[in-house]
Amino acid sequence: MIRWAIGIVLALGVAYVGLMVGASELAEEVIVLRTLDAQGDAHETSLWIVEDEAGHAWLRAGMPSAGWLERIRGNPEVEIDRAGRTLRFTALPVPEERDRIHALMAARYGWSERIISALRDGSASVPVRLDPR
Repeated sequence: MIRWAIGIVLALGVAYVGLMVGASELAEEVIVLRTLDAQGDAHETSLWIVEDEAGHAWLRAGMPSAGWLERIRGNPEVEIDRAGRTLRFTALPVPEERDRIHALMAARYGWSERIISALRDGSASVPVRLDPR
């Protein structure tokens, strides 16, 4: 009985991770964000991106403790690889834009966003505006 319960818990965990990865990586557009840590080492993270009506590009951290967001807080100068081009930005976390950026993500990423939203608590997410350098 215990093995059966452990098997179910493990299967649910695998299904959760599979849904998150599948919904994230198979979405309409995924960019690569390059950040630098305190030692100057580069880290790459695949993320969704949206533009608002003013033409600003936005990313969204699902949790305030996301590694890439922590690195931005330490060094806001970032690069993104998008459509075969490398672009440079200054990244600015803007938590008060959460609801608006959630709506833009939902409009752009459709079913993928609905899956991600159902699997995590979006009330703590942090929108990040990308200002061109």
